[in-house]
Amino acid sequence: MENITQHIEALIFASEQSITQKDISLVLQDIYNVSPSLEELQDHLNHIVRKYNNDEYPFTVAEINGGYQFLTKPAYHSTVHKLQTQRSKKKLSQAALETLSIIAYKQPITKLDIEQIRGVNCDYTIQKLLEKDLIAISGKSKAIGKPLLYSTSTTFMDYFGINSPAELPQIKDLPSENDAIGDVSE
Repeated sequence: MENITQHIEALIFASEQSITQKDISLVLQDIYNVSPSLEELQDHLNHIVRKYNNDEYPFTVAEINGGYQFLTKPAYHSTVHKLQTQRSKKKLSQAALETLSIIAYKQPITKLDIEQIRGVNCDYTIQKLLEKDLIAISGKSKAIGKPLLYSTSTTFMDYFGINSPAELPQIKDLPSENDAIGDVSE
């Protein structure tokens, strides 16, 4: 197969989420009966990553969540953010953000545990987060009644540009009142 690098680029470009080496290899095998070794595939991916790190492109190819995805370079984030803000009709409510944060930091977690932390019923909010594919059902608890366990999804990882929940900001990294210099009223 000629131009294998361009075919790999096309797969990354067409993928809505990060695409893994395994997925790329399977597609190439199914369609073109070509199965590059993992080393060859990694060489092609490294070439693509280097190509788009060039300053002439406003986007790059990044390794996220165990796969590869085209992303806008930081210098263009404000421009793209403005467009997304204008187009955004499906914003998360404060309740959804709170629930998503709890799930992200405490995963896997049951709905009851989320409700105990928030102090309110979370049925509607969890349903909306599932519909937006920001969370997923990750199993069942061993507790009485075997309630469902919720965790963040790969869409969540892609959206926030992280590979695992361990990369989420930790509370110790967030600014606090103790970090302030001088009088708070100043």
